[in-house]
Amino acid sequence: MPVKLSTTIKNLESLESPVNSKLILEFYNYLRLNNTSESYQNQNIKALINFAKFLGPSRDFYQLSKKEDILAFLNTKMKSKETDPDGKWMRTWNDYLQRIKYFIRWLHNEKQRIDKDLEPIEPSDWKTPSFAMIKEKKSKESAHTLNPKYGDGRASDHNQIRTVQKK
Repeated sequence: MPVKLSTTIKNLESLESPVNSKLILEFYNYLRLNNTSESYQNQNIKALINFAKFLGPSRDFYQLSKKEDILAFLNTKMKSKETDPDGKWMRTWNDYLQRIKYFIRWLHNEKQRIDKDLEPIEPSDWKTPSFAMIKEKKSKESAHTLNPKYGDGRASDHNQIRTVQKK
């Protein structure tokens, strides 16, 4: 049974880093104010709680400064070919990456501007810190859905995609 949003929010109290707990709660409030769905809020908060637990009590999100800080966590989601022959772990890895990246963009743009009494800026104008510029993992299956004659990743038609997905 899925964990309810209210339970996820209560789980923030169990984090050993009060700084990270407070930041995640502020991010949750940002998501709420921007009319995101409860499911979306819940999935983001759960991902950030897992990341905060990985960082432990002595590291907070403000201290993140290297790609390796994020990659070390994401790489815990990797599985071997024997355990996951279809490479489905990549979807999990990419999902965590996108949620963490969104949070870091919020932290380094919106949150820090508010803390400095500056006007907030539109999310479309947010800058991604260089340490968070990590590319998604691409599965071999997704590469087969591309049409090489375009060279830009477009599939030639939807039937080609459906054919590859059925295999």
